[in-house]
Amino acid sequence: MSYLDNIRTFVRVYELGSMSAAGRDLRISPAVTSARISQLESYLSVRLFQRTTRNLTPTEQGRAFYPGACQVLEAVTAAEAEVTSLTEHPRGDLFIAAPLGIGRRLVAPQIPGFLAEYPEINLRLRLTDRRVDLPAEGLDLAFFLGEPEDSTLRIRKIAECRRVLCAAPAYIAKRGMPKTGTDLVEDRHDCLNLRFPGATEFQWRLQTAAGPERFAVTGHMECDDGDVLTEWALAGEGIILKPVFEVSEHLRSGNLVPVATDTPPLSVQMACLYTHRRHQDPKTRLLMEFMSERLAVAVQGTEDTAEPVLGAAAV
Repeated sequence: MSYLDNIRTFVRVYELGSMSAAGRDLRISPAVTSARISQLESYLSVRLFQRTTRNLTPTEQGRAFYPGACQVLEAVTAAEAEVTSLTEHPRGDLFIAAPLGIGRRLVAPQIPGFLAEYPEINLRLRLTDRRVDLPAEGLDLAFFLGEPEDSTLRIRKIAECRRVLCAAPAYIAKRGMPKTGTDLVEDRHDCLNLRFPGATEFQWRLQTAAGPERFAVTGHMECDDGDVLTEWALAGEGIILKPVFEVSEHLRSGNLVPVATDTPPLSVQMACLYTHRRHQDPKTRLLMEFMSERLAVAVQGTEDTAEPVLGAAAV
């Protein structure tokens, strides 16, 4: 397998542009990463990368080798998938990602059950609220809320998630109860926004009598961690826009109350995102099927328990 390992290492170095980044991704040391590239260059009798103390760039030969190297790895993956699909014991590694809220509350609790059914599978879970690049980061699939930007990826819808605008009673006592999105903007309410590198959404999309409308809300506090925004809202610092399942317990307890209920936020889809070539991998398919059913039930359950609170607030 050493030659395949060398090719796999080359592909990750090429895609990540760094020996150290590729080593971290593959869980090998920088020395092993460098040695594998050197072995591959020696075997091919070419130099695949130009190395300086600051930069690493592929040579003409490296750029020419990359597409074929990817095809080799995809062919091996497909062949392994065909064999694995004929057995009752799928094995290997899965690398998945999820937003913090979904990951902590919904995805992570289900993973032990999945691995109990398939004990020969190893799973890595990355939790982040930023957008992820599946091919570049070597991910098998990613859970997400909203609409993906990359049209080349495949989507499996899990559930439609209701969302709510809410704030702590202390904030309402201090700033008043907004009824609509217009109130949020004109009264300059402190809206707590999710921000991360590459974020493109700077407005809240709410349902009005005239149809969906975007409101350019503002606030003094932002974060790239959605759970931090919830903690700020609980402390009375502002208004948050959240899927109901993330804040249902706080709505039931009264620590957060719905606001601007005349213009509620539009629902958002929860889905799995995966690349076409990964779709043939039985492990990925098994995980999607396992998670999809359970996450849909979990989302519906939290929305049902919060419904009396939301309904009362909308009256």
